[in-house]
Amino acid sequence: MRGSARFFFRRPLAIRTDIPLISFTFDDFPRSALQTGGAMLKHYALGGTYYASLGLMGRRAPTGTMFIPEDLNALLEQGHELGCHTFGHCHAWDTKPDAFENSIIENQQALRKLCPGVSFRTFSYPIGVPRARTKQRAARHFSCCRGGGQTFNAGTADLNYLAAYFLEKSRDDPQTVKNLIDQNRRARGWLIFATHDISGDPTPWGCSPHFFENILQYAVGSGARILPVAQALEVLRTPSFVVSSS
Repeated sequence: MRGSARFFFRRPLAIRTDIPLISFTFDDFPRSALQTGGAMLKHYALGGTYYASLGLMGRRAPTGTMFIPEDLNALLEQGHELGCHTFGHCHAWDTKPDAFENSIIENQQALRKLCPGVSFRTFSYPIGVPRARTKQRAARHFSCCRGGGQTFNAGTADLNYLAAYFLEKSRDDPQTVKNLIDQNRRARGWLIFATHDISGDPTPWGCSPHFFENILQYAVGSGARILPVAQALEVLRTPSFVVSSS
């Protein structure tokens, strides 16, 4: 049953912060996500998380023209995080768990060849919801794994299946996204945004530069701390960042 993975192989994390967190993530890693979206983040001295399938490198995919090898170093030099999205962009539900894990390992091996000394710390499930066993296997390799769900993380989150909000699903309704940022601020939660390409003529899975900048500006103005996924997780695990009980 699809969706059952949410109930199995959980790794609980208490979301307790003085300052709400927001992360901007990009799946597949189209070049426009770095060249346009990354430039906007850089303008505010912020970093995002780019979930790459290295098997797509240099190719044209439904979400646009994918990254090239030079983009990997540029991304890291700009302070962004490089995350794993399997080597073959494997469907999280349709792919058998052992083949899915093999694609994770292949992606890690490919990264070591391209960027010696660099490793993936976080993961995003491609295309669909994961099978329970797929979730279990992915969790072996990463500090956290991100899904979808169109919400933010508050209370107790599952590090093996963090919730995210895909911006393109509301790209004609920015107020809905701004309302979610406000809700996350009040809940002092962790809101993870996700999308794909950022271009003037976006694919169905991306959004326009105007929309993205509008949301980014509102996120900055909300007072949230905006960090790549791995850094946000480190902050949540730092005792000094936890709200005291007194």
